[in-house]
Amino acid sequence: MRLKDCHNFHDFKKLAKKKLPSPIFHYLDGAAEDETTYQRNTSAYNDVDLVPNVLRGVENIDLSTTIFGKKLDLPFYLSPTALQRLFHYHGERAVAKAAEKYNTMFGLSTVGTVPIEEFNNLNAPKMFQFYYHKDRGINDAVLERVKASTFDVLALTVDTITAGNRERDLRTGFKSPPQLTLSSLFSFISKPMWGLNYVFREKFEIPLLKDNVSALSNVSTSIGSYFSTMLDQSMNWNDAEKLASDWGGHFALKGVMNVEDAKRAVDIGCTGIIVSNHGGRQLDGQRSNFDQLAEIVDAVGDKIDVICEGGIQRSTHMLKALSMGAKAVAGGRLYLYALAAAGQAGVEKALGLYKTALERDMKLMGCTKIDELRRDNLRFRN
Repeated sequence: MRLKDCHNFHDFKKLAKKKLPSPIFHYLDGAAEDETTYQRNTSAYNDVDLVPNVLRGVENIDLSTTIFGKKLDLPFYLSPTALQRLFHYHGERAVAKAAEKYNTMFGLSTVGTVPIEEFNNLNAPKMFQFYYHKDRGINDAVLERVKASTFDVLALTVDTITAGNRERDLRTGFKSPPQLTLSSLFSFISKPMWGLNYVFREKFEIPLLKDNVSALSNVSTSIGSYFSTMLDQSMNWNDAEKLASDWGGHFALKGVMNVEDAKRAVDIGCTGIIVSNHGGRQLDGQRSNFDQLAEIVDAVGDKIDVICEGGIQRSTHMLKALSMGAKAVAGGRLYLYALAAAGQAGVEKALGLYKTALERDMKLMGCTKIDELRRDNLRFRN
């Protein structure tokens, strides 16, 4: 299987599995415990049917939307995700260039693997995903570098105060940086190109944290250990409000699933919220983001930008979330399988496929602009 054989999300996933050692693939592909929330994030879209209109004159389609004061040419963006150079040696560089090509938002994680300064001149909207550490010195240092790199929006992740129970990682022995064990040795040997790229290209590290969090750069440790030992479990609304004030620009909470929390986000000065359960990787058994979307949009959608993140595998999933009232949608696996499959070329192909499919589906829905998508065009089966 090659890139030219990839026609959808599932094809990129198959190719990624062929390219990555098993512990790396399952870190990307896996979620918490029984993975019921992970599966529900996608299956929830199947409980809603689209009801199209006809004879609407749909020759010209405008897919643009505006979030955090920035116009995107596409109504979806590339969520910030950790450790991208584990999946392809170009990592965030490839993702940023693809976002720039399609003029959609690029997200960079605190646990990114490329120096933040490389994105100073990126000609695309930029979101930085912020982890709140116990060590306030780390928080201040990271915030200053984000300000210096002129990011458009700061998104505080609020659903990782401790690590989810990702049992796949326990079985495969996943570590960051990767660590060879007797059980994983064959998996790494069987993917020699990944190994050669990892060993002979630039050293794998976490540039923003390498001087402060040595565990992620010098000693093999799980990302779960970082979440559970380095992040501040006492973080509260006052901390979030102060961070928003210190930042002084567009500010979002990433990981909101509750209407009361959404209302509180408005009160502390957020300009957006990201309805997300971290891809099902944290609390298994919680509701899907799409199932929670309507009540959150109804509560705060007229005050701040509401974004639906996670579980999206098809353009029709995007249409359903946008019809429910999301200003945009986003995802990580949405593009990470494509990154693992073929680097920048893979991400660009994935974005092109989603764009082409969205244009086609908008025409079939009888809509020419994103704001024409309405709940009137949805029917719930239950």
